[in-house]
Amino acid sequence: MTSPAEFASSVVTRLRSAGFEALLAGGCVRDQLLGIPPKDYDVATSALPDEIRDLFGRRKTLAVGASFGVITVIGPRGAGQIDVATFRRDAAYSDGRHPDSVSFTTAEEDALRRDYTINGLFFDPLTNRVIDYVGGQEDLHRGIVRAIGDPVQRIAEDKLRMVRGVRFAARFGFALDEPTRRAIQASAGELVICSAERIAAELRRILTHDSRARGVQLLESTGLLAVMLPEVSLLAPDEGWSPESTAETPWRRTLHLLARLSEPTFAVALAALVREISLADDPRSAVAHMPTHDMPHRLFERWRLSTHELEEMTQVLRDEPVVRDARKLPWPRLQRILSAPRIESTLCLATGVAAVLGDGSEGVAFCRDVLRRPAAEWNPPPLVTGEDLKHLGIPPGPAYRALLEAVRDAQLESQIHSREEALQLVLAEHKRTGGNA
Repeated sequence: MTSPAEFASSVVTRLRSAGFEALLAGGCVRDQLLGIPPKDYDVATSALPDEIRDLFGRRKTLAVGASFGVITVIGPRGAGQIDVATFRRDAAYSDGRHPDSVSFTTAEEDALRRDYTINGLFFDPLTNRVIDYVGGQEDLHRGIVRAIGDPVQRIAEDKLRMVRGVRFAARFGFALDEPTRRAIQASAGELVICSAERIAAELRRILTHDSRARGVQLLESTGLLAVMLPEVSLLAPDEGWSPESTAETPWRRTLHLLARLSEPTFAVALAALVREISLADDPRSAVAHMPTHDMPHRLFERWRLSTHELEEMTQVLRDEPVVRDARKLPWPRLQRILSAPRIESTLCLATGVAAVLGDGSEGVAFCRDVLRRPAAEWNPPPLVTGEDLKHLGIPPGPAYRALLEAVRDAQLESQIHSREEALQLVLAEHKRTGGNA
């Protein structure tokens, strides 16, 4: 089976054999130099899009990005696919996102139109040589994220580059070059030009990486977080957080929580980011009486998240405090939470909150212990269903839910053990409530 790295080298070899210049480009070069296995590979070449398609065959290529000089080459099983892009120069970016037009050029000019120096490197896999026109190797060595050329111009071309710069700095533990940082701070308000989906995609990458706390801290210090999440002002952010700092303020608790999460989904990390904001209406919160409404729905609409992400975020924010208090809850209530979908997401957030607050770890441990047992012990099949109620002659309506919950509670509390006992309880409850259970 061909690996992605082997496939990338074979693509370069084939282009070179056909007389074209071809090099690995961008993030894969950066990651290799940092000792990180690249997730994907890109190739830059002097070959034009039609020449690339002719060389690799129409059935093995996709021309989705052809207008920008990009052809996708499909590899053998296990190798994935590689974007092969013609060296290009971009015209003006009048929409702050896409170049108005592109023209094909040299490798050096192609490097100069890229965003950050650490992403502007080329690598020749045939001679094992780095080609660096922008000083990217030195910036990798220094641990610096620096815009290529004029940072104001680079940001003007695509506003999302501001968030990308923060993401790279957080991910690699680098510092933002000062002129680059100043340009981001000066232009942060213009992030609104970017689509909600593109912003959410970058935030997703930041929040699902181990460096998420550092990423959020950088978003705040550059002014980007206030644009993405204006409600963050409720937390009165300050510059004093570090992994070793105390968690005495809502802002620092938020960053500590983000740092404590273990492989969270995007929805869980997002819930951690807004947890303290969501508590703003709670009189026990340090930022009490400031209206925040329903944060999951607000973010769902703002960033056009998926319904699944909305449901997951809503659930974990609702159930996290219950899980931490598990030992004090009536078993039927806790059982319903433990048997709900995405319970592992709830436990992920609750584990982090318990560690930050120093409260609730016993409840989380109890829940995990229950979940390790055979499901039949703590989540037995219901003794009756809605169909059983119909057969008893009870007309469908709001009473169904109350009757089924009453029977389920009795089952979980071991007050009844058989279907016959459950049906007797249904009839007794129906009679007691006059059909309005």
